[in-house]
Amino acid sequence: MSLAGRHVVVTRPAGQAAHFATALSEAGAIPVLYPVLEIRDIEDPTPLLDAAIRLDSFDLAVFVSPNAIQKALAVVLARRTWPSGLRVATIGKSSERELARHGIHDVISPPLRFDSEALLELPELIDVAGKRVIIFRGDGGRELLGDTLKARGASVEYLSCYRRGKPALDPAPLLKLWEEGRLDAVTLTSSEGLRNFFDMVGRLGQAWLRKTPAFVPHARIAEQALALGLARVVPTGPGDDGLMASLVQYFASHGNGPAN
Repeated sequence: MSLAGRHVVVTRPAGQAAHFATALSEAGAIPVLYPVLEIRDIEDPTPLLDAAIRLDSFDLAVFVSPNAIQKALAVVLARRTWPSGLRVATIGKSSERELARHGIHDVISPPLRFDSEALLELPELIDVAGKRVIIFRGDGGRELLGDTLKARGASVEYLSCYRRGKPALDPAPLLKLWEEGRLDAVTLTSSEGLRNFFDMVGRLGQAWLRKTPAFVPHARIAEQALALGLARVVPTGPGDDGLMASLVQYFASHGNGPAN
């Protein structure tokens, strides 16, 4: 029980932190929920409604995140059933669980690394010449997936189905834990979330954050953290399992003393 009594900040969006927070609690840790991304509805749902009508014309639908799945399928499945012949691809175990919750199984998804690069290595996304692909995502985001599929001969359409924002949260509870020496770790699962978190905690919080172990599941997030001056960046394996394994291992090697 190396995590017993450890306060671990969970920065995932509200509504998507429960699975990881439960795992932390079961390991004896104290999850501190502090969402750094707010998932908002798109202002104009017309393109999403139009896509629901045209789904049968696509060969592959890609959902880049659980947010994309929730927001898109809330609209699509209220108006029609999912086409039986339309294959679905996604990234990450959380996304697979969300698709299954909506009755969509047999999903194309990378088993070990949860990013666009890993998805693009799968055979189903290599041989896409002449295929029509629709990518459900948030506003903006990386273009790697679509650009690579286009280069491989696919026709690609992006569809924004949610907007990301920065929550207006009071950092006082975190600052109090830091001041008392009881904030032991922060988990950061996106580069945008890291930037938001850095802004949200203010200058005092930034000073504490730079000395706090920050657990990150991707090299891009680690690079961003180091650029912001975080001194104790801990790369982890992908997903909740990767975060948990690294947390357990890290604190097992730090004995019973405070992390900071």
